[in-house]
Amino acid sequence: MFTITESPIDHAALREKTICDTAGGFVSFEGWVRNHHQGQAVDSLEYSAYVSLAEKEGSRVIEEALEKFALTAAHCQHRIGHLAIGDMAVCVTVSAAHRDAAFEACRYIIDQTKSRVPIWKKEHYSDGSTAWPHCAKCAEGIKHSH
Repeated sequence: MFTITESPIDHAALREKTICDTAGGFVSFEGWVRNHHQGQAVDSLEYSAYVSLAEKEGSRVIEEALEKFALTAAHCQHRIGHLAIGDMAVCVTVSAAHRDAAFEACRYIIDQTKSRVPIWKKEHYSDGSTAWPHCAKCAEGIKHSH
């Protein structure tokens, strides 16, 4: 249901795992590497994760969504490693009997994944600098590993 991968994400394969005869709606979200962030030119991103914990917490998110939104299926896959501009970093696929549930669940899964799952993003900027956006420990100047 929730997986971390170093390989490119295969959206079509996730879609095939998610669709079923009892579903009347399918919704997906793809998150891609863009070339800018907060006014800075971005050359690439580097994602790292505590893989076993990320997959465990991500699976909890999926289970919650399945129960909360009465889904027929849900999957999320997040990529780690060095990603270029345009690469897919995350893909969420959901199916449900009704479209409202599918839309709401897709949003819930990506939002919860971003806030709860231990995956960190390092941005590589065109000027040669790097940053770990949205890392509370980095923002506080606390030394730690990602």
